[in-house]
Amino acid sequence: MKRSAQRLVVVDVGNTSTAVGLWSRGRVTRVGHFDGDVRAARARAEELARLGACGVGYLSVVPGADAGWRAFARRALRLPFVRISSELFPTDGLSLDYPRPETIGADRLADAAAAVDRYGAPVVVCDFGTAFTAAAVTADRVWRGGVIAPGFPLMRDYLFERTAKLPRMELGGKCPKIGRSTEEAMRFGAIVGYRGMVREITAELARNFRTDFKLVATGGFAKWVLRGSGMPFTVDSTLTLHGAGLLASRALSQGEGR
Repeated sequence: MKRSAQRLVVVDVGNTSTAVGLWSRGRVTRVGHFDGDVRAARARAEELARLGACGVGYLSVVPGADAGWRAFARRALRLPFVRISSELFPTDGLSLDYPRPETIGADRLADAAAAVDRYGAPVVVCDFGTAFTAAAVTADRVWRGGVIAPGFPLMRDYLFERTAKLPRMELGGKCPKIGRSTEEAMRFGAIVGYRGMVREITAELARNFRTDFKLVATGGFAKWVLRGSGMPFTVDSTLTLHGAGLLASRALSQGEGR
């Protein structure tokens, strides 16, 4: 099959799972999520590479995974490998105003690039994963900085691990009107409290920059936490992978793939 310069395998290695998809002309399809199963994730990457991909756009918050994926892309897929990092900035759509840009997580960079590309600026993009992150991009399309806070799973696990009697709360399900059992009380406190954190963070950013930001959310817990919250978020489940494809495509067009 003829290879397209606009078709890439995109990989997002997170703390608890790996997402693999096919990026083609701004759309992300055939996404698979793999919890700790590197073989399955790489098998999906091989499957997608056969659809005419011209490279791999890769991002990770787990540095120990990078070398293995780079070697896999080169030897098994035989494709150029682009690791998303601050070295790819500025782009024609986004620049960074940050003292040490090399310390910014690749997922945060991809989220911001994708949010600006899909929704414009000013925008605050929030990722509801193992950690909660937020980044602010002002109207001039400059990444100004961000926020990192404990993610919902960390809040849930801390209560279980640090108390003698509280159970491990199951994720998912509706928020009760009030807790009428221990687990319901925990669920109410966690969901409403977490929404309160998100609401205050986004409101504080709006006050600090005197800007009405668009709000964009991604990450595995975004839909669940935000459902019924009344906060005006657009939830985009493929945002991070789109950012990986967008930045990798630009890098490859400039001959930067390795």
